[in-house]
Amino acid sequence: MAKCWEQRGCDEEMQAECPHAIEFHDNCPTKCAFAKCCRPTWELTIDPELVLSGDVDRTAAIKDECTYCAFFLRNGPRIQR
Repeated sequence: MAKCWEQRGCDEEMQAECPHAIEFHDNCPTKCAFAKCCRPTWELTIDPELVLSGDVDRTAAIKDECTYCAFFLRNGPRIQR
């Protein structure tokens, strides 16, 4: 089962026309209306310890919004050193 940070917020038809999903394989930008996370686990954080944590693998997040989510920052994948 895919983790929340591995899923885009739009359906397949929309992804077929989205330049972020197709052409560039970019993250969904926070300004995209479909990138908004509606999961009960989503929690915006400004906690510097979480936001600046050096061991979180932010490249695993497909949406930019995830990089400010306390759930992702606590439970997301870690960089192997």
